Amino acid sequence: MVKYFLSQTDIKSSWEHVFSAFWQRYPNPFSKHVLTEDVVFREVTPDNTLISRRLLTKTNHLPRWAEKIFPSNLSRSVFVIEDSIVDPKNKTLTTFSWNINHTRLMVVEERCVYSMSQEKQAWSLAKREAWISSGVFGFSRAIQEFGLARFKSNQTKAMRGLDYALSILHDRRYVPARSTVHRVLFQHEPMEL
Repeated sequence: MVKYFLSQTDIKSSWEHVFSAFWQRYPNPFSKHVLTEDVVFREVTPDNTLISRRLLTKTNHLPRWAEKIFPSNLSRSVFVIEDSIVDPKNKTLTTFSWNINHTRLMVVEERCVYSMSQEKQAWSLAKREAWISSGVFGFSRAIQEFGLARFKSNQTKAMRGLDYALSILHDRRYVPARSTVHRVLFQHEPMEL
C-alpha cells in the first residue's frame, strides 16, 4: 500500500517570479529542516530547457514511538535527490525528488509542477503530488501515516519559504499563499522517474 498526497496552491506571483525565487528559497525561516543544497549537474539543452540535479540534506527527527523501535545510531539526516526541468517556452518548472537513504524504512517520492495559472492572470499554480511507501513488516501503515503527516507539514513550510523568497526578491511584504489541499489515499505503485 502506498499513501498518495495531492495539493494545489495558488501563488500570487508571475511564473517568472516563481521561477526566480525557486532557486533562492533556501535558507529561509520556514525550512530550517533543510541543511544543505548542492548542484550536482546542470545543463541547458538545444531547445533551451534547463535540466538540473541537486542534492539536499534535511533533518529527520523520528517520532517518539519510532525511537523505541529503531536503533539509536540511525542517521538523523535524509539525503534527497531533486531533478528539475525548466521549460521556458511552456512556462513550467517540474521537479522530481526522492530520498536516497533510509529507503528500507520509507521512500518518499514527490513531483511538483509550477505553471502559469489558467484562471488568474499574473498568478502561478503549484501542483504537488507525493507517494509515500514503506516495506517494514508490521509497521508499514504507521510509518506511511507518519510520512504523510510529515510531508504535509513540510510542504506547507516549503510554500511559506517560497513566498518568503518571493517577498525578498521583489521587495514586497510577506503574505502567505492560499492553498487548496485535496487528499486521496489509495494503493498505487511508486512513480517511475
